Amino acid sequence: MTAGSLTITREPARACAQLRDEWLELESRSDPTVFLSWQWLGHWLHVYEPRASVLRIRDGDRLIGLGLLVESTERRHGLLKSRCLRLHQTGHRLLDQIWIEYNGFLAECGRETEVVQLGLQYLCSRMRDWDEFIVGAIDADEADQYARITGLHKHVRWEAPCFGVDLNALRRSGDSYLAKLSRNTRYQINRCHRLYKARGEVRLERPDSIEEALALFDRIGPRHIERWGTGLDQSGFANPDFVRFHRELIREEWPDGGVDLVSLKVGDQEVASFYNLIYKKVVYFYLGGLEVEDDNRLKPGLLGHSLCIEDYRHHGFRYYDFMGGAERYKENLGAFHRQLVQVSLQRPRFKLKLEHAMRMARLHWRGERGEQYGRQG
Repeated sequence: MTAGSLTITREPARACAQLRDEWLELESRSDPTVFLSWQWLGHWLHVYEPRASVLRIRDGDRLIGLGLLVESTERRHGLLKSRCLRLHQTGHRLLDQIWIEYNGFLAECGRETEVVQLGLQYLCSRMRDWDEFIVGAIDADEADQYARITGLHKHVRWEAPCFGVDLNALRRSGDSYLAKLSRNTRYQINRCHRLYKARGEVRLERPDSIEEALALFDRIGPRHIERWGTGLDQSGFANPDFVRFHRELIREEWPDGGVDLVSLKVGDQEVASFYNLIYKKVVYFYLGGLEVEDDNRLKPGLLGHSLCIEDYRHHGFRYYDFMGGAERYKENLGAFHRQLVQVSLQRPRFKLKLEHAMRMARLHWRGERGEQYGRQG
């Protein structure tokens, strides 16, 4: 596809020997999150080997945009069969449990809107064999932009707020992190710290080797499963593909600081551990494991995050990102910075219109019942 000096091409990613070099070169001229970096997507290609195609957008000889597309078939309700096109996901639930966030096209700084528009126009005009384009988790405003450009119906499959801490602003203020929190949250953290100190020294520890880093990651597993469960869409530690992805990511990235594993120790006891992705001086809190305490005054998660935030601030990091999730602790510890959604942009297929009508009817029915219950209360 050609428009003036702009060209758009697509080819199988496996056939592209220079993809790594192209991605890294464009990444150096872009401002992506960790999830659009080669650190994440190159690893995704290597570990899962999806049947992806690479979409390139060039202005003359200059590469200005990249994306990795995967075609799959999704069955819903036992009857509906939908041909799906996904950006940076496989369509396989167990493989997608690693859950990419801040998704989108990789684009040269200043040309993001142009890349999105050209990429979506190509998908709609040159790739006709799909019913839904599924992208997520993506910024809600960007999802609206995608819908406007394509003119397609936008169905929101999932959404969640994002919270984080601006470490640069914290440094400029001269205040401690705790001073920026609400009085109640600050009290809970200080009380927890005081109670733990009665048991022993409270400190953060990091592994000294890849083997120790992997062992720390493995120790998170049982605690994570205990909190989130073993079913689909619950703890990834119950999914061997999830564990394999992250263990190999740790092997690859820990030596160069691309991931960070941190333990909160009280004396010799590990009461909390955190697994973070690190990219361009931004900390992405990915998951953690917490000791279940009988005393509800002990909040190892709140204390651990607060100590980590101060530690990262001290070492010059820019931002501590809790990422998507409406958990109360994220709201208490950080400030809202964006809304994430996973959306399906749907072509005007009868089967999808029927599904939408049934969905709306079901929501209306639930709403009516909710109003009835409310009146009875």
